[in-house]
Amino acid sequence: MPIVNRIAEFHADMTAWRQQIHQNPELGFEESETSDLVAGKLAAWGIEVHRGLAGTGVVGVLHGGNGQGSRSIGLRADMDALPMQEANDFAHASRSAGKMHACGHDGHTTMLLGAARYLAETRNFSGTVHFIFQPAEEGKGGGRRMVEEGLFQRFPCDMVFGLHNWPDLPQGEMAVVAGPVMAGADQFDIQVHGRGGHAALPHHTVDPIVVAAQIILAVQTLVSRSISPVEGGVVSITQVNAGSAYNIIPDQVKLSGTVRALTEGVRDQLEAGLRRLVETIPSAFGAAATLTYRRGYPPTVNHHGEPTDLAAAVAERLVGADRVHTALPPSMGAEDFAFMLRERPGCYAWIGQGGSERGCLLHNPRYDFNDAILTTGASYWATLVETVLARGN
Repeated sequence: MPIVNRIAEFHADMTAWRQQIHQNPELGFEESETSDLVAGKLAAWGIEVHRGLAGTGVVGVLHGGNGQGSRSIGLRADMDALPMQEANDFAHASRSAGKMHACGHDGHTTMLLGAARYLAETRNFSGTVHFIFQPAEEGKGGGRRMVEEGLFQRFPCDMVFGLHNWPDLPQGEMAVVAGPVMAGADQFDIQVHGRGGHAALPHHTVDPIVVAAQIILAVQTLVSRSISPVEGGVVSITQVNAGSAYNIIPDQVKLSGTVRALTEGVRDQLEAGLRRLVETIPSAFGAAATLTYRRGYPPTVNHHGEPTDLAAAVAERLVGADRVHTALPPSMGAEDFAFMLRERPGCYAWIGQGGSERGCLLHNPRYDFNDAILTTGASYWATLVETVLARGN
């Protein structure tokens, strides 16, 4: 099935919406202007609007044309921008210093709006669609907060679906993969406590920098020697903070980093291994250390069976079976749609937008969403609804 003709007819409108959102980026839980835009358009199309979930979240509710059907699904788009300075100089570049839509959430919001407009016009389905516009995906857990505040109690969904642009995939391709598609993401801080002193008299000190170096080296074995080679995991120390002068050995060193895992089992194993190293290595040098470990987003795991099979079938109808990847390796990035998938069966798909060959990767200061795929994404959403909630099912 090609692009939905009616959606193609308002591609120019969608492009204008997307570029307006791009010009006015808002960080997590601050998306008031974006939420106003979303709510206003949904209401204008006759869609029931609910606001306030997770602060700036918006949920639109639309019932099928015949008023029948007990099935319901949720379609989710994220709305927030990133705290970074845009390097683009085109007309729709960010007008807010230090804020930028560098992950395509402006496009995600627009694609779901496009589908909502079409479905409100046609209502060629039986059941209920919940259009979920989520705040604060970028590290602040807006998806978790929506779930905790009763998203699925207020708006029951038999299944829930997400869609994200992917620059590594060429325009016109999609990826729909069962099982883990993105990693869980945790953060940690290690405080190494030694005894400082004069750098010329190291024998009077317990050098925490040496101890920290041993921990850094040992951490590299957690994945390479503790985790099965066929399982995915990452432990990266990304910050080392210590010292104040050339001739002073400090009292303390602080190490910080991230843990990524595709399964809860590996996640638990890596946390336990990190604790073991922090508890044992410093004592060999007469030092001590403490670990602060914070669990973040869980792994994003697509459900086997109906949700992912349906999403793949719709993608194949839309772009062709030869252009749908069903065995693409997972990403070690993280996504808080994972919290919704923990509560309801569903599928998180990727839509190719190209651009990686030009360096236009996600979270890059020169990134921009590819407006040419707006109709593809909106058509995917619309076709998914008309498939899952087909009349007569």
